[in-house]
Amino acid sequence: MSASPVSFSLSGDALNCVRYVGSFRELVETPFEGMVNAICWKRELVGDFDEIVSVIGELDEITTLEEDDLQSLDLSEPGAVARDRLIEDLALLRGAGLEPSLDCIPGYPRSAVEGAVPVDVYDFHADSATEPMDTYLCSYTVACSEGARNADVQRYVDFPHVRAAVLAEYGGEDDAGFLEFLRERFYDLHYRMRAGASAYSFGFGNMWRIATLCPGSPVPPCIHRAPTTRPGDPARLLLIS
Repeated sequence: MSASPVSFSLSGDALNCVRYVGSFRELVETPFEGMVNAICWKRELVGDFDEIVSVIGELDEITTLEEDDLQSLDLSEPGAVARDRLIEDLALLRGAGLEPSLDCIPGYPRSAVEGAVPVDVYDFHADSATEPMDTYLCSYTVACSEGARNADVQRYVDFPHVRAAVLAEYGGEDDAGFLEFLRERFYDLHYRMRAGASAYSFGFGNMWRIATLCPGSPVPPCIHRAPTTRPGDPARLLLIS
């Protein structure tokens, strides 16, 4: 199934789900409320983050970078400035009681299952948790994560023809067992952009806190996706918790 064409917007109604803040403390402490399910600490970072990826070299799989890995890199002055920023960002999240991961990503695995619902992170999806929890992330190189207003997407399994196909896969009735089947396979967390709707870019260097589907959340989850990168692109540098 091919998704509807997606355009991008950074202003107006497309961002009524986003609140901007001016500090890390505000990022952590500002509550989700109303239509806001994404909070952005907007920043313009200095330093050469691309150099860090270049010095690390070609990767075959997602590689998590620890502070020692960063310190071992032989970098120019702009590269060293970028390294210090990455170490500071890791420290900020850890200081807030989080467990961040700085990942160098040549590409994410694609869904191995050919079905009516794509279930990889390149498709619009919601993060979920069994206890109150938010997702933090920051894109530094190559391409940025993308978000969508909840009104601009629809779950794949709510399209009648998709639900019928998944019911056939399930082999039963549309009952409580079927809903559990959807949850087990994460089919209920993936969304398709509505025709004519606009996504928004998370941008480089901005640190985001986005709502997940979890108990007690006062707002719907933030619908987002990883950007599609081209074969041969450098690895993407992403901080996530």
